[in-house]
Amino acid sequence: MFERLKEDIACIMDRDPAAKSAAEVYFLYPGFKAIRSHRRANWFYRRRMFLIARLISQWCVRRTGIEIHPGAQIGRRFFIDHGTGIVIGETTVIGDDVTMYQGATLGGTGKECGKRHPTIGNNVMIGAGAKVLGPVSVGDNSKIAAGAVVIKTIPPNSTAVGIPARIVRRNGKRTQDLDQIHIPDPISHELIRLQREIDKLKKTTEVEKQ
Repeated sequence: MFERLKEDIACIMDRDPAAKSAAEVYFLYPGFKAIRSHRRANWFYRRRMFLIARLISQWCVRRTGIEIHPGAQIGRRFFIDHGTGIVIGETTVIGDDVTMYQGATLGGTGKECGKRHPTIGNNVMIGAGAKVLGPVSVGDNSKIAAGAVVIKTIPPNSTAVGIPARIVRRNGKRTQDLDQIHIPDPISHELIRLQREIDKLKKTTEVEKQ
């Protein structure tokens, strides 16, 4: 238990430049508190003590603004940055080394039964305000841009941007240098390219008229 605790604190210290000390993380970080509460709630949930599990999770919502259903399966070194407004549904499965920012949702569409929430791979980043909805998967080493809405499966080593989310591959390799904002939008780039071509044609036409 203490090793897991140290691991959680270390991953936050490593990923959050604002974290000044382990004591600050332990006592003040809502994401850290939410993960600890979820582990307790999940322990009761797996033993079919559902009422106690939900009591713990709802207490956590009131305290942190983060709602994690006690049935969700969460891997190691899960980092919730800030965290206000985060929602994680009952049948969500999250791998190791995942980072999730404020306002993000791993939810259902309201149409499915059974497995109705996302499966998130290892080393995935989910940006602020992003929504991943339904029983879709997000592959290892992928990034979901801030504000994106994912309703289809995202392959490994990809980025997803926009509403609905569009996939951007990085030569089939892990995307290492992208944060939750600086993620390329191929449609935007193409529109810019076309606008440049139009500007060139206008200049050519003006010269010919002269």
